[in-house]
Amino acid sequence: MSLTTTHSNALIGEPEVVEDASVAEHSAAWVQLKDAAIAIREMQVKDGSIPDAAHHAVARELVSAIVSGIRALAPAFPHDAEYLAASIVDFERWADEGFGVPDFLDSLMAFQPQRHRIDGIRHLVVFPMYTQNGSSDRLVEALIVETIWPEFIAALEAGDYGNKLFVSLRLVDFTPGYNTNSAVLFPETVAMREIPSFTWGAIFQDREAARYRRVVRAASEITNLDLPERAAAMLDDQALTERAFVMWDIIHDRTHMRGDLPFDPFMIKQRMPFFLYSLEEMRCDMTAFRESVKIQRSLTARVEAGEELTAAEQEMLEHAPLVQYAVIFDRIFRFAITGNRTRNYDAVGGQLLFAWLHQRGVLHWTDTALAFDWDNVPDAVVALGDAIDDLYWHSIDRPKVSHWLAAYELVRGTLTPHPASQWARGLSDEILAGAPKGYTDAVMDDEFPLSMFFETLDKKMKPVIESTVGIRGTDD
Repeated sequence: MSLTTTHSNALIGEPEVVEDASVAEHSAAWVQLKDAAIAIREMQVKDGSIPDAAHHAVARELVSAIVSGIRALAPAFPHDAEYLAASIVDFERWADEGFGVPDFLDSLMAFQPQRHRIDGIRHLVVFPMYTQNGSSDRLVEALIVETIWPEFIAALEAGDYGNKLFVSLRLVDFTPGYNTNSAVLFPETVAMREIPSFTWGAIFQDREAARYRRVVRAASEITNLDLPERAAAMLDDQALTERAFVMWDIIHDRTHMRGDLPFDPFMIKQRMPFFLYSLEEMRCDMTAFRESVKIQRSLTARVEAGEELTAAEQEMLEHAPLVQYAVIFDRIFRFAITGNRTRNYDAVGGQLLFAWLHQRGVLHWTDTALAFDWDNVPDAVVALGDAIDDLYWHSIDRPKVSHWLAAYELVRGTLTPHPASQWARGLSDEILAGAPKGYTDAVMDDEFPLSMFFETLDKKMKPVIESTVGIRGTDD
């Protein structure tokens, strides 16, 4: 489709005002906004600008279509009125100033979804942005999203698991940047003139849950795994799985900011060996697992003592074991074999969990069937979290590169490095005495290759993994 054709289809005049957010995705205003956003993306380059002046006349009309779409949809999202008004100003300024690198800082600062954590409340979101695990280009994206915030999650957040920044969302409709593996909405991805202090971060638990259900269903069949009854129930219940993922992620997310940390937990701006990112993500997942075990055991003990739980506590007790299944199966079956083998830290984390459990005798791959010793799995998983926590605690007193070396020893104590690894053979004195960059450069892209188990699983699961790109919670 040419730019001209796309443009003419996008402009359908002033659409009727939409007052009901629950049907916004079916409105002419949304269709116009979405079509115009898709059309203008074709003119943008990586930084979000439109450098070709020949496109500016059409781009201005597309911005007008986007703006009129936002205006028509705004009454359906009264809680976002300040943001949507600021978004119109940012779009019009971008056009008036000649489509340079877009600056949407003002509208981003007005968008505060963490203030509206109400189950079912919706947001209209329009920004030039890149999408993590999606597009690395800052293109215009438009989304309609819905909050997932059940009462028991609100109770968890109000209690021991406070996390004012965490937002849980469901994808309703979206532009192509989210027709990918992206399952997050992070403010730092938006095109803006300066980096402020961020006050929220959002995860699309519906996508996480849908991917999990499809992947685990296939993997359990391939590995002849007899799933526990409650774990099997997740595969047939999207809403149940979504709630389990919200519980997992709210604990995981807050862990990045808590604990005995030898470095800034948000390591995205730091250049270091990729297996350190693996350990940070595993630390957060193991904490979520540990806390779910703690919640389950505590509430079970109260029930056995004859206490009556509140409705929220009953929900916590129902979902705590589901979080444990989700952590194990998502890490093993999806993370370990998703993506390429170039510094894939999530894959290493999944490989590490599998091997750790296998080597401690609570996971078995025998007669081409996978089995778990479920009574002893929780303590084994918690032990991995304890080992990572101990590494962090000791590393507060270590130089940075000494921490890196200790972290490598923790991973290689369970995973076998590549035979050609310089780190495995021992780094040269020249590297050891040099700058940290030398250490990082010496790490192989695939420092910890897939085991034979995962090589075979990868081949059989690849079509399933690929089928989850762009998946929605309503797809299964």
